[in-house]
Amino acid sequence: MSLGITLVSHVSEVADGLNRLLSQVAKDVSITTASGTNDNDIGTSMEKIMTAFAENEADEILAFYDLGSAKMNLEMASEMSDKKVHLYDAAFIEGAYTAASLIQAGVGLAEIEAQLKPLLIKQ
Repeated sequence: MSLGITLVSHVSEVADGLNRLLSQVAKDVSITTASGTNDNDIGTSMEKIMTAFAENEADEILAFYDLGSAKMNLEMASEMSDKKVHLYDAAFIEGAYTAASLIQAGVGLAEIEAQLKPLLIKQ
């Protein structure tokens, strides 16, 4: 089982910038992004998320998002994906950075989730 990351942001510059940051600590981790609407406006797109899932080389995906409204599209896309998707209500940058660095270090999913717990956003 391999773990990868998908980043979902309302703005492409945010997703692309975070991807650049993560690539510094997790060069061997498959990271894909989905940002903006289908018209490349501010927002998210279930279709772009599905593409990001499909293009991710990992068997399982840890998904992080920037704002709550992206969660709905992520949930719908994960239900239609052939891959197992783990969705985290975590601080976007810190959560994705923590997960990426731990995947790079060969840490298992259970320990990654334990490390993410303090970064979860209370709802």
